[in-house]
Amino acid sequence: MSPVDHDKELLAERFEEHRGHLKAVAYRMLGSLTEAEDAVQEAWLRLGRTDTGDIGNLGGWLTTVTGRICLDLLRSRTARREQPMDETFVPDPVIRSLSQVDPEQEALHADSVGVAMLVVLETLEPDERLAFVLHDMFAVPFDDIAPVVERSSAATRQLASRARRRVRDATPSSDPDLGRQRQVLEAFMAAARGGDFEALVAVLHPDVVLRADAGALVRGVAGSKILQGAKTVAESAMMFARYTAAAQMVLVNDALGLLSVVDGRIQSIMSVTITDHRITGMYILADPDRLEHLELPKN
Repeated sequence: MSPVDHDKELLAERFEEHRGHLKAVAYRMLGSLTEAEDAVQEAWLRLGRTDTGDIGNLGGWLTTVTGRICLDLLRSRTARREQPMDETFVPDPVIRSLSQVDPEQEALHADSVGVAMLVVLETLEPDERLAFVLHDMFAVPFDDIAPVVERSSAATRQLASRARRRVRDATPSSDPDLGRQRQVLEAFMAAARGGDFEALVAVLHPDVVLRADAGALVRGVAGSKILQGAKTVAESAMMFARYTAAAQMVLVNDALGLLSVVDGRIQSIMSVTITDHRITGMYILADPDRLEHLELPKN
């Protein structure tokens, strides 16, 4: 092996050590697993075009470069969007089997971000999201973030502070205990399977909000929607009880959720927020195009 090829191989090995971390950064920035993969790949390409002798801290350099790539994607997304973000949008979930944790996925789940918070992150301006994600979630100093957003360190600190307040105020609280989550979800599934409307209402918070993202092409009762109120959400759950009956309980990001699979294809993924033994929020991704790109969890 030539010295040049040897150096390339060493660089590739060093990059792979950071891949999981970089994907976690990109996922929190973009809310899309496929776009996160693309951003990490672009970071690798940029590293290949850079004189690594000038890089003192490879991990830090890769993190800020990945952040810059994601920021560019978010800005172009915002520029293309003629209408405000669709309020029914649900970010890509990360699904894991309850029986096995995939080591390759662990970087995504260290200090995992729930679907509810990702929904809130989608409402931030691109620069706010970058400052918040890099500083608050990955401890990147403001001095390193400032050149990326082309602001002073003080102004970048203000961006993160503003984002932090919005995230804190808008992200619903949820019981982190998986055992209590399981009890509530099992009660929900039993009520749906049994067609017990009153039991469904009882397991839902009076002000529960259901957000369903079925994509742009699905219409009718299965289309994208936002519903509020226990009785309204329970009526919708009754209509889709057959899917609930066949659903399996999985880990969705940082909490339990339900995965519906028909003939080996994912039909929907639901994550929930739970407070005081009742479901306060339901986030359902049922967009066939996006579900096609998600992998079934390994048992």
